[in-house]
Amino acid sequence: MHPPPSAAAMDFSQNSLFGYTEDLQELTIIERPVRRSLKTPEEIERLTVDEDLGDIERAVYLLSAGQDIQGTSVIANLPFLMRQNPAETLRRVLPKVREVLHVASVEMQLTAAVSFLNILQEESVSIHTYAHSFLQIILLHVEHRDAGVSNAWLETLLSVIEVLPKETIRHEILNPLVSKAQLSQTVQSRLVSCKILGKLTNKFDAHTIKREILPLVKSLCQDVEYEVRSCMCRQLENIAQGIGTDLTKSVVLPELIELSRDEGCSVRLAAFETLVNLLDVFDTDDRSQTILPLVKSFCEKSFKADESILISLSFHLGKLCHGLYGLQQENGHNENQIPPQILEQEKKYISVRKNCAYNLPAMIVFVDPKNFQLELYSTFFCLCHDPEVPVRYTIAICFYEVSKLLNSGVYLIHKELITLLQDESLEVLDALIDHLPEILELMSTGGESSIQENKLPSLPDLIPALTAAEQRAAASLKWRTHEKLLQKYACLPHVISSDQIYYRFLQRMFTIMMTNKVLPVQKAASRTLCIFLRYNRKQEQKIEVIQKLIEQLGQGKSYWNRLRFLDTCEFIIELFSKSFFCKYFFLPVIELTHDPVANVRMKLCYLLPKVKSTLKIPEDKHLLQQLEMCVRKLLCQEKDKDVLAIVKRTVLELDRMEMSMDAFQNKFYEKDLLDQEKEREELLLLEMEQLEKEKQQDGRPMNEKTFEKKRRDIKTPTALPKSIPTAVPGPSASTPSASKEIKKSKLIRSQSINNQAFHAKYGNLDKCASKTSTAAYTPSASGLAKTSMISLTDDSFRTRNASSLPPSFSPNTPLPSTSRGTGNSVDPKSSGGKDPPPRKATLKSRKSNP
Repeated sequence: MHPPPSAAAMDFSQNSLFGYTEDLQELTIIERPVRRSLKTPEEIERLTVDEDLGDIERAVYLLSAGQDIQGTSVIANLPFLMRQNPAETLRRVLPKVREVLHVASVEMQLTAAVSFLNILQEESVSIHTYAHSFLQIILLHVEHRDAGVSNAWLETLLSVIEVLPKETIRHEILNPLVSKAQLSQTVQSRLVSCKILGKLTNKFDAHTIKREILPLVKSLCQDVEYEVRSCMCRQLENIAQGIGTDLTKSVVLPELIELSRDEGCSVRLAAFETLVNLLDVFDTDDRSQTILPLVKSFCEKSFKADESILISLSFHLGKLCHGLYGLQQENGHNENQIPPQILEQEKKYISVRKNCAYNLPAMIVFVDPKNFQLELYSTFFCLCHDPEVPVRYTIAICFYEVSKLLNSGVYLIHKELITLLQDESLEVLDALIDHLPEILELMSTGGESSIQENKLPSLPDLIPALTAAEQRAAASLKWRTHEKLLQKYACLPHVISSDQIYYRFLQRMFTIMMTNKVLPVQKAASRTLCIFLRYNRKQEQKIEVIQKLIEQLGQGKSYWNRLRFLDTCEFIIELFSKSFFCKYFFLPVIELTHDPVANVRMKLCYLLPKVKSTLKIPEDKHLLQQLEMCVRKLLCQEKDKDVLAIVKRTVLELDRMEMSMDAFQNKFYEKDLLDQEKEREELLLLEMEQLEKEKQQDGRPMNEKTFEKKRRDIKTPTALPKSIPTAVPGPSASTPSASKEIKKSKLIRSQSINNQAFHAKYGNLDKCASKTSTAAYTPSASGLAKTSMISLTDDSFRTRNASSLPPSFSPNTPLPSTSRGTGNSVDPKSSGGKDPPPRKATLKSRKSNP
């Protein structure tokens, strides 16, 4: 039992009760604002509007007697009223809007500016009517005392000027502008005049501009307020585009020169930026004799000025150097002209270094890529190792452009690529991997557009950097970066060797597929693994990967793994030939029709049309019978109503499909040709492996130079004979010399297709949807009777001994496969015409006669 409370704990004295009362009063105060926010009956009555009023009547009533929030709502709804009844809106509502805006709040003014602009853009009325009804209201409020309101009305006015006729602009805008631009007017009025003048130059001819507009421009450029001078200076670019080159040189350039020496920092900055934007207007003499000395003087002064000028200079440096390109010889190029103060400021200003990184590609063009190592490499190195993330992020974005510009000198930035891949910030990594395939391709080819096999031998740190980048992305919460990185890894077969991918990346793809919790990441790993498998050059390794896919995913204990197996099979159908899928994956896929989990069976039903599209008649007639039998059992035995509904829809879709034949058909010609090309490439990879093994057994090392020369001399055939074997051909009975010549030719052709096929097709992998040929599905009793015995092993593809395999790829059971030849079909008589066991889609193999 607990001891009784002490006297102090049970103090009911006056002081104690008074403390409790204070606490209750505080709670009451907290609740008071909630009660006050509720509307009283009188307030609700004032906000209530008769429901029988029409839209126009309601709008007029709310503008006349409603509260401010109701008037704002009416003005926001003004474009709708103009679409529904423009005449009544202009006659009854718009006059009320004009009255209300005189005393309107900032929110109502901003709403009105936006509504007027929307009415203009929707073209609810003619431009003449719009100018007559709305223009005066806009001009009246464009000089509002609130800067935000004034800018909103000014934006609307500038949009209106674009569509107004010249005469209306002259009478309603230009003529009043002469008085509003005078020094006697307010600063706000003169600022508005500057922006309007910049817009008017595109509406009049050069003579009118010279006579009526340029005097106002000169006056505002010499205004006593630096804000007005700066604003007018920024409009000189628009004015120069409207008056032409001659007037720009005679009128605008002298004003820019004078403004660049202005005492106001913001005025000098505006003059510099305007000058950079107008470089294309001036000829070489003007740039050399006037602009270049002016820019040099401005740069020297900017190093001693505030940060804003230095940031602007660094941002426009690339455009400036591009515009002045070719003048350094005439004016004397001296690298030591940069003051030493810049080195101290480089450590201080993050934005400056970020802009330097942004402009680096333009600077490489400026100094010539041949001089990169001498003049810009040290800067590039510092930017890649900058302590601030925004700087490294910017240089990572520009890395691909730098690589392209360096071309054969791309080897100079190998180490910086490794540095950025190992960057601790995922933002930097995310920016770099956007163009990672293109960067690695440039690195592997030395910047030359050749297809020679160069697997980055001079970059040994690449693989550890790539694996570390993937592990860092996987450990973070940014799964989109991880997904994108895995997608970009699909380029690795063109960059590093097949063995390196097999031992350093394949197992990691399996791990991601089986353990990662993010579905897009799992699918990205699955597709990349399929591409690795597609371009693997060792058949033994391929068999091991296929077996692991079937055993650990297709036959895995977790239904999630079996779902990922179906995703992988969909990628296999997309990337490989039809014969490859039928040989290794057809039977494991349809075996999942007996899966105990409804979601797996449901996903399989969605995949069945693509599975059927891989079959060819009459070669795969026995596989078609297996498919029909599995679908028929699903129809008869499925108990889950959702799965059964999908099965019925799938049956209808299968029934509408047309089968692809062995011979090319017109309707499937492109799809069959693409599939034949895939099958040919798979065969040539097998032949190449076989011939390389034989050469290694003979002890004759291949001469790579001679090999490349012969490879270039041989053109890869675009088509193969109709009958293509699906296994590596055995030794020929021909003479030894002829056999060696044939093998040498096959080796050269095979290694050629290994390089050319990936280079030509990698960019099209995403575009290659699964090439589905269609076939008629007719579940009949005869189809059920004609079942066949499917071969589960293939002597052409033997796995190596378990003792020679890595622990993660040790095969324990033979790999199921099917043969597309007629020799594997079984005579109906030998099978007794009986159905196979109900839950087994694979039958025991029968040895065929040699």
